[in-house]
Amino acid sequence: MATISAKPHGYPYQESANPHWVKTPSDEQLSHIPGEHGLPILGTTLKVLKDPIGFGKYMFERYGSVYRTYSFGKQNVMLLGADATEMVMFNKDKIFSSEQGWGPVLNNLFPRGLMLMDFDRHRADRKALSVAFKPGPMKHHCEVLGTGILERVAEWGGTAFEFYPAIKSLSLDTAASAILGIPWGPEADTINKAFVDEVQASIGVARSPIPFTKMWKGVKAREYLLDYFTPQVKERRAKGGEDIFTQICLATHENGELLTEDEVVDHMNFLMMAAHDTITSSATSMVYLLAKNPEWQDRLRDECLSVAPAGTVLTMEQLGKLELTELAFKESLRLIPPVPSIPRRALKEFTFRNYTIPAGTNVGISPQFVHKMEKHWPDPEKFDPLRFTPENSAGRHKYAWVPFGGGAHMCLGLHFAYMQIKILMHAMLTQNRIVLQGGEDHVPKWQAFPIPQPKDGLPVRLERL
Repeated sequence: MATISAKPHGYPYQESANPHWVKTPSDEQLSHIPGEHGLPILGTTLKVLKDPIGFGKYMFERYGSVYRTYSFGKQNVMLLGADATEMVMFNKDKIFSSEQGWGPVLNNLFPRGLMLMDFDRHRADRKALSVAFKPGPMKHHCEVLGTGILERVAEWGGTAFEFYPAIKSLSLDTAASAILGIPWGPEADTINKAFVDEVQASIGVARSPIPFTKMWKGVKAREYLLDYFTPQVKERRAKGGEDIFTQICLATHENGELLTEDEVVDHMNFLMMAAHDTITSSATSMVYLLAKNPEWQDRLRDECLSVAPAGTVLTMEQLGKLELTELAFKESLRLIPPVPSIPRRALKEFTFRNYTIPAGTNVGISPQFVHKMEKHWPDPEKFDPLRFTPENSAGRHKYAWVPFGGGAHMCLGLHFAYMQIKILMHAMLTQNRIVLQGGEDHVPKWQAFPIPQPKDGLPVRLERL
């Protein structure tokens, strides 16, 4: 089996490289849980990749809200429903490990990222990193994002193009400017390509870096990024700045000590991925749903223009007034969550719905399932942002909507995401009408992994008003 570079950052995903991980149970120990093993070696992996939503519905209808599959090289137990999501996300008894859930998928690429940490270590690093999202830096991010997004949307106006690759390019560039504090150009392009290679590697069939596989390319990209970030840590600490990279370089633990260089680099590697990939998917979903529901474009346009004229770089105060826009974003995240399922590993035995599930079990919860449950969301396929008004949200299960996760692992950058989307919507809608090139009835096929995206790139036209 190929191995990762012996650099100090190297950290292979294999169980043997992580002796503190709880050993996974045997097939026999999970045989009492209903489900399917699927094909030899591959299990149900191909079915999951082909149609994860359809496969999930099939398994739920056949086996119920607790079922077992064999996919991506391991046994998994899915726990469906808002109560299951609350149990796993809130994790009051510290049963579920995020590190050991995500590790087999991401350790080759994003080891020691915030999402791959648990309990006290996670709490301490999360608190240190939160400095980058305080009011001062956020005001800076708002200005940088506002200028960059206005410039790019002006180029889109009056043209026909594929929205997904366009917004991916824009989100990578804005991440370079707001997060890294570097201008758009060749340097940012090279960095952006490395992040794309890392993300693609996360769903590669080969789970070790065998030469010329996606995982191999992803590991090489990680090595490049570590070499890029590491020497800059001292430089950033010396000169200061408001961008997220510099803020994290200056972040300290509770005892006042700076994060180590390796900690800074690992967190930056993960945060850059999380910042651009989820917003790319979310923005695409929202543009698609607004194009399908033009009456909501009109409502959001009216709100945007009531807050600031077209072509305006919005302030933080103005962003807070875009309430309908925020509701529409929440509804888009409900219908097409950027992270359709969330893995964990059980650190100890637990019981759920009369099933005893042994320690070491890989368990998963499904935002895409709970977001469509009729008991929480009447007419669940309908795009209706007013579901999220205070009066319509009253009494709804707190964990019926979890696009940003929940509990201790609630997304640290969720306000950064709201900021980007509001700036983007104001820039697009105040001067353009979004039209699907295939017509309002066009329904693109969506690729679910590594993150939801339309397979046709979502061809749209921005018709100038």
